[in-house]
Amino acid sequence: MLRKLREYENLHVALWLLKDTCWVLSWKVPGMIMIIPTVLIAMHITWRSRKNTSDLMHNIAVTLWICANGTWMAGEFFCDDCTRPYAIVFFVSGISVVLYYYIFQWRNRHSEVEAE
Repeated sequence: MLRKLREYENLHVALWLLKDTCWVLSWKVPGMIMIIPTVLIAMHITWRSRKNTSDLMHNIAVTLWICANGTWMAGEFFCDDCTRPYAIVFFVSGISVVLYYYIFQWRNRHSEVEAE
């Protein structure tokens, strides 16, 4: 199972790189198409990681990051970077999820371990 999940995560990274390669090469249609499988696989990986708080929080942040990335890319492709403010919302949301985890969840978990 772990091996299959790792292979799935590796596929996700490959799709993400392909999407970003389309972006940097200004390949609009392939880039926009690549957003869909990249976000869907990120969401599926996040769903599969829901039983582990650390993995869940980090995968939520990755999903938000990819949404930000796709939003930013679409704005650069089609409206002179008009979607950057929306992308910033996704980026800040992803950072907030990770900060929440490290400030509260991680700290609480380690405090419980030290108390034992």
